[in-house]
Amino acid sequence: MTECNQDSFEFEELFSRQVVARFDGGTISSDAGGLLLRETDRRIRLLKRLRDCFHDGRNPARIEHGLEQMLAQRIYALALGYEDLNDHDQLREDPLLAVLTGKSDPTGQDRKRQRDKGKPLAGK
Repeated sequence: MTECNQDSFEFEELFSRQVVARFDGGTISSDAGGLLLRETDRRIRLLKRLRDCFHDGRNPARIEHGLEQMLAQRIYALALGYEDLNDHDQLREDPLLAVLTGKSDPTGQDRKRQRDKGKPLAGK
């Protein structure tokens, strides 16, 4: 019988941050399979091609969440089983989903408005 006892698994870095799945407890997410989806998308670039189908008419100086990040937030949430838009009220605080969408600050501490601190993703 084959036995696998790998203690950790490294994914592609997010900016200068290391992304590692560890199996010894600590911060836990039941949605870590999303990291595999992100790795697949980085290779096939589906989200980028989807983004290119849209025109973003917003003022670039006022954009905090890019079009590709918002598409990624919705698509990854759907893939992870969060089909309702109201799920994003809680998911906007999820650091793993922020990593999946490519946010450079997955904790949301660098957000511009005080009311958005700790919420790295788009939502109300």
